[in-house]
Amino acid sequence: MATKVEPKLRQQKPLGADRFERFLAIGAIVLLGCVIVALAKGQPYWAKIPINVWGHLGAMIVALALTPVMLLRRRGDRPHRLLGTIWVGAMLLTALISLTVRNSNHGNFSIIHILSVWVLIQVPLLWWSARTHRIARHRAGVRGMVFGALLIAGFFTFPFNRMLGQFLFS
Repeated sequence: MATKVEPKLRQQKPLGADRFERFLAIGAIVLLGCVIVALAKGQPYWAKIPINVWGHLGAMIVALALTPVMLLRRRGDRPHRLLGTIWVGAMLLTALISLTVRNSNHGNFSIIHILSVWVLIQVPLLWWSARTHRIARHRAGVRGMVFGALLIAGFFTFPFNRMLGQFLFS
């Protein structure tokens, strides 16, 4: 009598953080720390900060705080999807509000606003790639977004006589 052999179910291992993702997570933590210290040092000037800048900072802080959590924790489960959706919302809100922040360029758009448009296009694509299980595309896109839109752009909020830089280095 023949016995039926059950086919092995292919289990996908959750993708753990690699060295680059750990670097990105540490970078997000350091940048978040710098932003918090800068804001704390700039407390006497808070009343002069426009509401749109506060909104931009708030959304950016949410995205920065979630970034290391998302990069270092288990992936693909319900909490990852929920936190990812919040991260997507924070990134989109950060980019949208940044289009209203133009006081550092005499009321005009600057080169950094190109990044905002890029984020507005790419972040929904990142979300969609995750929803449609294009994991490699999603992972590469998130890594690029974190590196470019959060860390590099975040670094450039400190030099060149910008508000956070003035607060942090004063």
